[in-house]
Amino acid sequence: MEFLIIVIFFLIALPIFILFIFPRQPSSHIGFKSYPIVGSIPGLVKNRHRFLDWTVETLSRCPTQTAVFRRPGNQQFVMTANPANVEFMLKTKFDSFPKGERFISFLEDFLGRGIFNSDGEMWWKQRKTASYEFSTRSLRDFVMTNVTVEINTRLVPVLATAANAGESIDLQDVLERFAFDNICKLAFNVDAACLGDDGADGVEFMRAFDTAATIISKRFQSVVSYSWKIKKKLDIGSEKLLRESIVTVHRFADDIVRHRIDDQARSNDKNEDLLSRFINIEEMSSPELLRDIVISFILAGRDTTSSALSWFFWLLSKHPEVEDKIRQELNSIRARTGKRVGEVYGFEDLKLMNYLHAAITESLRLYPPVPVDTMSCVEDNVLPDGTFVGKAWGISYNAYAMGRMESIWGKCCDRFDPERWIDETNGGFRGENPYKFPVFHAGPRMCLGKEMAYIQMKSIVAAVLDRFVVEVPGKKERPEILLSMTLRMKGGLFVRIHERT
Repeated sequence: MEFLIIVIFFLIALPIFILFIFPRQPSSHIGFKSYPIVGSIPGLVKNRHRFLDWTVETLSRCPTQTAVFRRPGNQQFVMTANPANVEFMLKTKFDSFPKGERFISFLEDFLGRGIFNSDGEMWWKQRKTASYEFSTRSLRDFVMTNVTVEINTRLVPVLATAANAGESIDLQDVLERFAFDNICKLAFNVDAACLGDDGADGVEFMRAFDTAATIISKRFQSVVSYSWKIKKKLDIGSEKLLRESIVTVHRFADDIVRHRIDDQARSNDKNEDLLSRFINIEEMSSPELLRDIVISFILAGRDTTSSALSWFFWLLSKHPEVEDKIRQELNSIRARTGKRVGEVYGFEDLKLMNYLHAAITESLRLYPPVPVDTMSCVEDNVLPDGTFVGKAWGISYNAYAMGRMESIWGKCCDRFDPERWIDETNGGFRGENPYKFPVFHAGPRMCLGKEMAYIQMKSIVAAVLDRFVVEVPGKKERPEILLSMTLRMKGGLFVRIHERT
């Protein structure tokens, strides 16, 4: 069977190879070049290893930062980095651009029908429940308490051990483990113990989770659409590894659900974790849906914050002047509040960290954890820039490209400049239109955990910079991007930790 697959792919690849050697005139000199029969596939094959930067170059050449990608079989796909188009998709004509069954089918093996992979009533019920919980002060207080405990009992000791040993550590891995422990405690009241303790089950889950997320994201870049379905049917190659990884992911998530249900049955105490709230809603209490919800929360709570902070600390290593300003701000807050180095920063302290907030936001602009978001079009539409989007077409907004568009951020768009987020009149943080900066999505699907994410990120950065110097030896060039469900660094981010004197 595997030989048959090879033959099929050879027959598909041959005309593409011929087009590379004897190219015919493409349909357009801007946008994604399209050739007869194979559409825009040659460009994808040539640039798949640098997909995001290729899309930046392509969209920046387009008059309205929007282009059409064509696949064989007359499949059309629109990609945009235009704020007006993004607002049209995410707000004005929200109902015209759902996730869609095609997109959902790509991710369903992994995410099921959780909040990030559902539409209609299923999405709305999950959103409504989560929205209520994320708006409560009790959750914010729980987040503050939990992140403080995790920082002081796990993150700081791990970094201190690395500093004393004089050995380099993979900071991306440390941050992923920390974020995993944190979201498990917050969302499920489970101590996964991945960072610093013997959390063997959690470590096995994380490895399987990373493998599954990386493989499943590559379905979207398949040269031949749905070729992954053939491999899945035959249970070969990456799809076989994906199936095995998902078994591990589901087993871990099922155990969490079962334990929470059992705990609730044994105890009359009110549980504050998010999973318990969903368990108490009858129409959402099926074990399969609860498992999907667990996996979705792990994706949102672990991968996004760890991705954001990994890129943030790498940028700080290139811009010591920014780190100096952050530390000056922390010193000023400690002087004002009487706190000593190492003492816990409370929520009111975090609100005073305007420059740190700006620096993290600027890092998110350049390296958004979710670089591209995709949906479907259910009826013919014309975007504000005049681009036609047909019924059943796919469409994406590219947050990674938007952060690098001169038309949005000016000629210095590639520069890491936290000051662009500071109000010159009062020194406070100045936000931006979410359709210009859709890192936390926008419209009805706006990220519910935005405030929680900033609480965690600011708490972590403040605690680390108060106590340690983070050195990235010999890595001034940008780490290679690993496209998974989120924007990760291929090979990790190895750093040396030094105690601050």
